[in-house]
Amino acid sequence: MKLRTISALTLAATSLFAASSAMAWESEDGQHSTSASVTLTTDYIFRGISLTDEDPAIQGSFDYAHSSGLYAGTWASNISDSADSNIEIDLYAGFANEFGDTGIGYDVSVIRYTYPGQNSNDELDYTEYLGSLSYSYFTAMIGYTNNIQGGDGKDADEIYYNLAFDYELPYGFGLNAAIGYTDSDRNDYDSTLSDSYMDYTIGLSKSFIGLDWSVAYVGTNSDGEDFELGDGTSDDRFVASVSASF
Repeated sequence: MKLRTISALTLAATSLFAASSAMAWESEDGQHSTSASVTLTTDYIFRGISLTDEDPAIQGSFDYAHSSGLYAGTWASNISDSADSNIEIDLYAGFANEFGDTGIGYDVSVIRYTYPGQNSNDELDYTEYLGSLSYSYFTAMIGYTNNIQGGDGKDADEIYYNLAFDYELPYGFGLNAAIGYTDSDRNDYDSTLSDSYMDYTIGLSKSFIGLDWSVAYVGTNSDGEDFELGDGTSDDRFVASVSASF
């Protein structure tokens, strides 16, 4: 899912969202604005794991923002055809602002992940609550859900932690790095499976000819294999993306 909001990182940087949206429309009083983006990527990576079975993805978003910091939007991507669904559509809303003049930003949001077309009464759909703090080059984020599907078909708790670093390099390049940790109950049905794993990413991004380009190296530690959706989908790999904002 698209994890960068209007002002701060919210869902983990491991999805490599190629660019933050540019403002497409703004009301005369500056209180309201909308934006949209379209991204082509060689792989849809979510927290270190491919959700397209290592195949390319096309993704799009539409966002509304209020000058107070309130925002809402939707994001969609193709995914692999597991569970008889080949699309993910996310709905989200939140509030992002800064603590006075401290330079410390905050962002709280809720996201509903949906997978239209699945056979099992929408059992894969779930809701996640997120909060982040940012200062200078760093953003720390935590996400929590209590209804992600476990391997036994029951709802499970899961907490995700992420620390991201974003730095502007010469010539308009951006350096992006992040490390994440998933602590989950979804594998409780099998004591041989890990209940946690780490993911990581490091990449470069740059705007050029009106488009936003990025390339990154992503992966997980060995425990990521216990959370794969298909063989090898947690392996280390390079991912390239290009995005247009409207």
